[in-house]
Amino acid sequence: MITEGKFTKGTPCRDCPLRPLPLFRPFKAEELAFVSHFKIGELAFGASATILAEGEQSEHLFTVLSGWGFRYKMLDDGRRQILNYVMPGDIVGLQGTLMGEMQHSIEALSPIVLCVFQRDRLAELYREHPDLAYDLTWIAAREERMLDENLLSIGRRSAVERAAYLIAFLYQRAATLELFSSGWSVIPVTQQHVADTLGLSIVHTNKTLKKLAARGLLRWAEKGCDVHDIDGLLALAGWDGLSEPKRPLI
Repeated sequence: MITEGKFTKGTPCRDCPLRPLPLFRPFKAEELAFVSHFKIGELAFGASATILAEGEQSEHLFTVLSGWGFRYKMLDDGRRQILNYVMPGDIVGLQGTLMGEMQHSIEALSPIVLCVFQRDRLAELYREHPDLAYDLTWIAAREERMLDENLLSIGRRSAVERAAYLIAFLYQRAATLELFSSGWSVIPVTQQHVADTLGLSIVHTNKTLKKLAARGLLRWAEKGCDVHDIDGLLALAGWDGLSEPKRPLI
């Protein structure tokens, strides 16, 4: 595991700031008791820190408590493909836990805090708490669904449609997590992040984002992308938007 994170005892699970959000399903008392002992602390990283590296053997499993990050893979010549973005409630490190080593890397987009869980108690979770085991499976299936949509976007949408889809996708995910303060809807990505997600050059990405800005759909702010018209982005992408039931949180 990358060791630059700051480890603390952290927030007790019963006081988790994510649990009251309407997005997440409630825990049973026995589930909360198990997860409270499953969790051993929290790790805090600064923006741009590498949280997990491809090829690494992860000793722990993590849930994002706060902040933004992204999953990516690199080619030998340094070219990067961003696979997906992680936000509060997302699990990271499951792949390394089940397959022996990480098949991708994870980097912090912003300051990020992770809940840290004991990997050696995962078998106990599956054996003693089948509802939590189902939740882990649901989370993995949800990740697969998001990757399917991203691959469709890269393979079949035009550059403008791809960009509109990506920004709308990130905006809606963040909005359901109540990550935006009143009147402030900035997604903390650079144009290079967008380029590496969409498989475009930085020059092509810049021109594409200028087209979206010219339509009044967004504005590129100092700290990221400020969304002005989510309905316009959805229409341009030809995407209906997120439609998720209450989701699990571990």
